[in-house]
Amino acid sequence: MTINYNFQKTAFLSIFFSYLSCCFSNKTIAQESEEKAFSPHHQIGISINHVHVFEGRDEEGNREVLSLPAWGIDYTFQFHEKWAIGLHTDFIIEKFKVEKVYANDDDKETVERSYPIAPALMGIYKPNEHWSFLLGFGGEFAKEEDFFLTRAGIEYGYDLPKNWEIFGTFSYDLKWNAYDSWGIGLGIAKNFGKK
Repeated sequence: MTINYNFQKTAFLSIFFSYLSCCFSNKTIAQESEEKAFSPHHQIGISINHVHVFEGRDEEGNREVLSLPAWGIDYTFQFHEKWAIGLHTDFIIEKFKVEKVYANDDDKETVERSYPIAPALMGIYKPNEHWSFLLGFGGEFAKEEDFFLTRAGIEYGYDLPKNWEIFGTFSYDLKWNAYDSWGIGLGIAKNFGKK
């Protein structure tokens, strides 16, 4: 009876580990075929965003947190399985007032921004098929004044049929000598040349 039980246990463990071995070896073969199948491709995306500014001002000059509607238009070129570059542009579709927080205390001023456009050249790292980490530089342009900016972001994308992708995005813009903003959005993108 003991021999039969030990035999069953050994047989079960052998089958179990053989199964795991097959699963991992198949996964490795699948991963290798994916790596070999990568081809550089382009992506164009559009997103609807909300940009948040903590240094906003109301009509009377009182401080308030602003939540501003915006559009994002992104072009990305993925030249490696894990690396890409892109031009990501945000369009805020409102006028607003904001206090420059990076000025010294004596020179604090409130500036008006009229429908600013903020393009940034982004470097993108993709550790896996869903997540992307972004860092880049650009500018925020409005008729009143232009600001240099640094942008950092995180995106999560999900592939859809026919080379479409839906994605969520979070970004933080540091406008030098001016103010900061952060945004969240949801978008859709189309891949061109992806196999």
